[in-house]
Amino acid sequence: MERREFLIGTGAAAVSSGLLAMPEAAWAAVGRDAQLYALMDRIFYAKINASPEDATQLGLDKGARAGMRYRLDDRSAAGRALDDRLNREALASLRKFDEAGLSDSGRLQRANAIYQYERNVAPQKFGIRSLQRPYPVFQQGGAYFSVPDFLGSVHPVATTADAEAYLSRLAAFGAALDADTAYQREQAARGFAAPAWSLGLTLGQLNKLRQPAAEANSMVVTLAERTKAKGIAGNWAVRAAKIVAGQVYPALDRQITLIEKLRGTTLAGDGVWRLPHGEELYAEALISGTSTRMTPQEVHQVGLDQVADLSAKLDAILKSAGLTTGSVGERLTALNTRPEQLYANTDAGRKELIDGLNAGVAAMWSKLPQAFSDIPKLPLEIRRVPPEIQDGASNGYYYRAPMDGSRPAIYWINLKDTGDWPKYQLPSLTYHEGIPGHHLQLSYVNKAGQLPLLLRNTFISAYGEGWALYSEQLADELGAYSGIEKAGYLQSFLFRAARLVVDTGIHFKRWTREQATDYMVATTGFTRPRSQREVERYCTQAGQACSYKIGHNKWMELRQKAQAALGDKFSLPWFHEVLKDGIMPLSLLEQRVNERVAARLKG
Repeated sequence: MERREFLIGTGAAAVSSGLLAMPEAAWAAVGRDAQLYALMDRIFYAKINASPEDATQLGLDKGARAGMRYRLDDRSAAGRALDDRLNREALASLRKFDEAGLSDSGRLQRANAIYQYERNVAPQKFGIRSLQRPYPVFQQGGAYFSVPDFLGSVHPVATTADAEAYLSRLAAFGAALDADTAYQREQAARGFAAPAWSLGLTLGQLNKLRQPAAEANSMVVTLAERTKAKGIAGNWAVRAAKIVAGQVYPALDRQITLIEKLRGTTLAGDGVWRLPHGEELYAEALISGTSTRMTPQEVHQVGLDQVADLSAKLDAILKSAGLTTGSVGERLTALNTRPEQLYANTDAGRKELIDGLNAGVAAMWSKLPQAFSDIPKLPLEIRRVPPEIQDGASNGYYYRAPMDGSRPAIYWINLKDTGDWPKYQLPSLTYHEGIPGHHLQLSYVNKAGQLPLLLRNTFISAYGEGWALYSEQLADELGAYSGIEKAGYLQSFLFRAARLVVDTGIHFKRWTREQATDYMVATTGFTRPRSQREVERYCTQAGQACSYKIGHNKWMELRQKAQAALGDKFSLPWFHEVLKDGIMPLSLLEQRVNERVAARLKG
């Protein structure tokens, strides 16, 4: 049993009796901060106990929770209702906890947890599961999209029991698909179905998953390969194929039938303005995305201003490289197609590309001591996005490692077409997804044992994506870019500034997908297929794309303010130690940096 579980379990009632149900004697036995952290950990474990997939993701499906490795999350109406109730109870319990007697750190973490659960509860007002992902099934969402990836990348296969658990989860996949199908049918009747083109992409991926003979399905092949690699005896492929043919494929057929029907009846338009209470929903999604109260028009204008500034900086760099004709976007487009910038669009070319990314990570490790102290060097793998989901997947993303370190963190890159990744653009992506970006930041959180588990296993996009974008700039300060690669880093910033314009354009100004893609290509110089995949993501995940540049702006503002206040007392390693305080909304990050500056001035 985990140490904190013992503390919070002492005399505790069941979750259904309320998250604060703890005898007064048990509360009195520990300090006030410890009481708060015990409450937060009770909330954390209540959520984990309701989510077998999260338990596996975090490496907590062991001991008393070993049975969770055999199950998927409950996507039924009952499972959704339980999740909603846990979020409401958690928020009520945190609000009820009096901050009197808490340390400054305790008050900060209470405010942080309240903010996060307010955001968790906010979608319930609209009768949806997520403000930023309002559609149950779309080109980047649904069990069909996540479960095969989860089974192949997260579920461990090291023992016979693990392989049996894999089969159990594979059998549960059919029920998960049917639960999604039923929920999507219900939500479509309320007006919540993705745009027709999104449903078309979804159908393409559903059909790709359904198309092979059962024994050739990637989920069957993966299990066969992984058990063979570990020397686990058994007729795993035959057993898995039987489950796929008898349970998974019929459920996929039912979902395909529904999505085909909805594609012809879904509401016109591309933004969430097309949904019931769409304008209000977008305003709330933008709050979740930026962790600020900026209005859509304010975000749009920030984007326009920064696009202009970054375009001017890129103009100078491109001219110095001999690219003088046409707009910045046109010159970047020309740079994208230069033969020396392209990897071969073959498996050998993809391997060469990933090898180059690994070399970039290795080189960055040696530079980090200039800007960080107590560096946690946790392993990181770079992998290609699985081909069966690459049509709808993002261009790059990161999976954090489980708490027990049983598998490494993974940085995924979409290599559907290597032409989407000119060489000069790749270093900034590596510094964003890997180090000093997501991987380093989350490694600090994983090692922050003083933080409540609830706050060690969460993500606020404006903080985390803002940090990752800041890391691209920090890499430049550390001398990581060579030659034209600096144009790639500034192009990355231009891309994130353009997102502010495009996201608000789609959802607030009612731009079409085509209009948004035209703007993205003309502004950033990214290829049209890559730009369109990004725009399609923004259409179906409102507000999230705004988190990057708004978050980066705040990180830079706070660093500059701290540097001005501290003078010679400022250092990058000192400033970056704020990462050890964990993820928080931007308002609390500002409060925490101000507190640290004040303490350093006194000290």
